[in-house]
Parts: sequence; C-alpha cells; structure tokens
Amino acid sequence: MTSLAERLAQTRAQITEECSRLNRAEPVLIVVTKNHPVTLAQELFDLGERDFGENRVQEALPKFLEFSEPGDRLGANWHLIGQLQTNKVKQALEFATSLHSLDRQSLLDELIKRTSERDHPLEVFLQVNLTEDPNRGGVEPADLFDFAAQVANVKTLKLEGLMAVASLSGDPEPDFETVASLSQKLVSDHPSANKLSIGMSGDYLLALSYGATHLRIGTAITGNRNI
Repeated sequence: MTSLAERLAQTRAQITEECSRLNRAEPVLIVVTKNHPVTLAQELFDLGERDFGENRVQEALPKFLEFSEPGDRLGANWHLIGQLQTNKVKQALEFATSLHSLDRQSLLDELIKRTSERDHPLEVFLQVNLTEDPNRGGVEPADLFDFAAQVANVKTLKLEGLMAVASLSGDPEPDFETVASLSQKLVSDHPSANKLSIGMSGDYLLALSYGATHLRIGTAITGNRNI
C-alpha cells in the first residue's frame, strides 16, 4: 500500500510531466482534505503542501483552528469548495482564503454584508452549473456574465475566475470545453478573472489541457475517506 507521501509525489510528478508536454505553467494543487482528520492536513503541510480544500464549514472551521493552534504552520490556504449556505458565511470567513462556489444572488448579498470591514478582499470563483440539474448548484451560463459584473464591482471581493464540476458519469471533456469557452468570454470583460478551478482526482490531467489553474484533488492523494 502506498503512503501519503508517495501518492502526493506521484500526483505532482504526473502534473509536472503533463504541464511540460503542454508547455504551460503548473497549476495550484488544492489537496481536498474533507472527511479526513486534521492530522492528514498537518502531514501534508509538513510535506510542503499549502493549499487545502474543504466542503463543509462545520467540519472545516474546527479543523482549521486545531491545525493553526501551535502557531508554527503559517502560510496555509484554505479553499472552501463546497456549496456555502448563507447562514454559514460568517463562520466561513474565519478560515477561508478563497471561496470556489459563489453561485447565487443571496450568497453574494450576504458576502457583501459580511466582508464590509475586511482589510483584504476575499478571493471568489463563480461556480457554473454545467448540468440540467438545478440542485447541483452553480450559476446558469446564461446568467453568468451579468452576475460576474456584480461581483467585480464589490471592492471586498476579488473575482478570480470560474469553477465547475464536470459530469460525474460521462465524458468530462465537453464540460471542460464549455467552461473554458465561458472563461475566455469572462476574461474579455474582466482580464484579471483568468483562473479556472476545474479537475479532480479522475480527470485532472485532462483539465490541464483546458486551462485549469487550480486542481481540486482528493482521493488520488489522500486515499479513501474515513467518514
């Protein structure tokens, strides 16, 4: 059985090799630590990782507090990659460096309210719904650019780009093509919003071909989840 360090090294080597083949810069690797104990994040930090992904505020906040308690693990970035309920925004802002799932007006309104006194803008990605299922979360492509214009005008938010989850049952390539095209349109209006948070354990190498700047990789590195 491979160790965490071995799985991490193998994943990073594959990313480096593919980026070299594509002649492109390497992405930010977000290791998804949800459903794992804080000790796994601490071990990853000791292995050199600085970006961690969590889905739920109620799990992430206590994990963040325990992780940070000794005061000697500075420089970690916590990415909230799951859907965020409006009543959890205040807690999310206690730990989240960036939010990858801004997807609706009510959440934007709450973020504006809760970030009004921040010294540094919160990094946000707009989640795009690439399915016919409204329960999957995400902004509909038809509404995306008007919503992006609103976000870009909020001084306490920094519009980073787009996030999407490819089909869980089919070929991810058409979904990556769609979000890459949407990204190009977004950048034409908002040049600094050029990030793409796409690619997970099963499709991250393909995502690199479509411009992924942030990969959200869980089980390929962390192994099976504990809960």
